[in-house]
Amino acid sequence: MRRVDISLFLDNFEEGGVQRAFLNLAKSFIARNFEVDLVLLKVEGSFLDQIPDELRVVDLDNPRLRASIFVLANYLRREKPKALLASLHFSTEIAILAKHIAGVSTKVVVCEQGSLEASKISHFSVRNLPGFLGLTPYNATTLVRYLYRFADEVVGVSKGTANDVAEVMGCPSSRVKVIYNPVITSELIEKAKKSIQHPWFQQNQPPVILAAGRLVEQKDFPMLIRAFSQIKQSISARLMILGTGPDRSHLERLIQQLGLEADVAMPGFVENPYAYMAKSAVFAMSSAWEGLPFVLIEAMATGVPVVSTDCKHGPAEILDDGKYGALVPVGNQHAMEKALLKALSGEVKPADPNWLEQFTVENVALQYLNVLGITIPDFIIVKYG
Repeated sequence: MRRVDISLFLDNFEEGGVQRAFLNLAKSFIARNFEVDLVLLKVEGSFLDQIPDELRVVDLDNPRLRASIFVLANYLRREKPKALLASLHFSTEIAILAKHIAGVSTKVVVCEQGSLEASKISHFSVRNLPGFLGLTPYNATTLVRYLYRFADEVVGVSKGTANDVAEVMGCPSSRVKVIYNPVITSELIEKAKKSIQHPWFQQNQPPVILAAGRLVEQKDFPMLIRAFSQIKQSISARLMILGTGPDRSHLERLIQQLGLEADVAMPGFVENPYAYMAKSAVFAMSSAWEGLPFVLIEAMATGVPVVSTDCKHGPAEILDDGKYGALVPVGNQHAMEKALLKALSGEVKPADPNWLEQFTVENVALQYLNVLGITIPDFIIVKYG
């Protein structure tokens, strides 16, 4: 029977930072000769074609929420993985409950990616639990408070996220480990060197301000577009936003209202965003909230100067409180405009490569192996780059 060292559990493999993190971790674990399963509630998503052949994909066939707990429990009984890492709601809660239903020794580690506001906690009551089981609406912070205490380990992807989780759980901060997402890979660095054919990135063109992410309210692209409209009044520049999402039509209407059709582009999903980052004049992140923004670290790794909102959580940690990029207040269009103008004039410098080491997949994978309780054989040597 095939042994399973580590199982990685998510609901799907759609485009997203968590999916990228799990893919990077899986590749690193496999390179160290561990047997890894990617367990999905449903095998779907734009990242599926990036899964290496060595990574076995387990399809739980998208059962109803209540049923998925028992289907995962059956998987745990059958495969008996040494450890299981889960992230995102409901996957984290399902993983915790499935282990206890299965009665297995698998070490379950849950990773919190987002910002939990302690002020939104409701006092736990057994009446809340049926909501998670599909009977009534559920409160995410209530589930974290009640269920996360039964996980073997709890991880937050930034110090702010970890502090939020500890406060919600009502436990000491030491109970929640801080492990940054594995963002920087040798593949990313190589892709950043590739050429791109877009006319905006040819010689003698105006500088490009680049942004990237899901076109959703969280990213606050309207604020960035309005800030850019003011920048255009003083200098020649362009704005490009990479990504897809439900707010696209709203953003297109705003661009038309501001008369920016010739200077703002939204090409959608691109296979290699890192080449666009490396060739841009500045990278901008305008989010209202984050956990640990993948895209900000990716941009820094390509060597482009960055400007970011100082949202909860992550940017201040990533930029060392503004040492390696500009931080502006959330939603402040004027501050974003001023910071972007400074970056375009060369006043914002790229990050120190030594600072970025903490976000490399090699560094982060070792931390996860430790928290998962997986021993690294002395004879295995892994070299990247």
